[in-house]
Amino acid sequence: MGADMEHIYDVAIIGGGPAGYTAALYSSRAGFDTVILEKMSVGGQMTLTDVIDNYPGFPQGIDGFVLSSDMQKGAERFGTKTMYDEVVSVDLKSEIKEIKTAFSGSVFSKTIIIATGANPRELGLENEQELLGRGVHYCAHCDGRFYKDKVVVVVGGGNSAVSDALYLSHLCKKVYLVHRRDVLRATKIYHDPIMKADNIEFCYNSVLGRIDTDNDKVSSVTMIDTKTSIKREVECDAVFISIGRKPVTEFLSGQLELDSGGYIVADESTKTNVDGVFAVGDVRTKVLRQVVTAVSDGAVAAHYAEEYLSR
Repeated sequence: MGADMEHIYDVAIIGGGPAGYTAALYSSRAGFDTVILEKMSVGGQMTLTDVIDNYPGFPQGIDGFVLSSDMQKGAERFGTKTMYDEVVSVDLKSEIKEIKTAFSGSVFSKTIIIATGANPRELGLENEQELLGRGVHYCAHCDGRFYKDKVVVVVGGGNSAVSDALYLSHLCKKVYLVHRRDVLRATKIYHDPIMKADNIEFCYNSVLGRIDTDNDKVSSVTMIDTKTSIKREVECDAVFISIGRKPVTEFLSGQLELDSGGYIVADESTKTNVDGVFAVGDVRTKVLRQVVTAVSDGAVAAHYAEEYLSR
């Protein structure tokens, strides 16, 4: 069926996290016909955090699920429609863009804002997912405060892992940094401060082989030396896995420019290399991926989408 025979939205947003619902709030409040397509449940990675205490306006912190729900209600108050379906592909070549879904057919829109986020890369250990939120975490800035004066393990050797280890070293009694190689991959700017942190122990040429529990909470880990295969058990209260993220961009099928990490190339304007298509939140190339930066992206994208629609 041709686009001229379908309903055509002004703004279609793929992804119902903080970036997506902020974009929807601004777009629908400005009077544009706006729809959000969300694969599972609103909030994205934000819903995995029991208490978000670095989002302005909530001095006691706020539950991630509650904040997600409130963001949805705020956008829907102004007429945003939420459609629960999986986006399988898009066609961005025409002036009217097409979004193909798994169950609802095609959705057509004059502009598209991509807010699909990025998922943490997992170690693949047997009980990793079972322990999520009970000692296994993927965001030090989100959950590190729960382990003040405790012992934690950080897995990874890149910028994110080293940054997480430094952040946790200011909160925790001890931090083990586990890296499979014999040298950190992090950029030089991180090397001096992490070497000066006296409560960080480097565990080079090591991988995590097992996470052990006590009363369904993390109690220790077993490290395996990659050269000698010698195992070492270390008692700890939490494991922070920081081996990178995988942006959700498979459905794009090469239609947008991506960087070497698979993130959509878009600067602070959120504009992509395709006119009328914007990228917001964790899915775009950016320095800091937090709820507050995602929300900012959403507002910016709505502004430029309005500018595009007003031509």
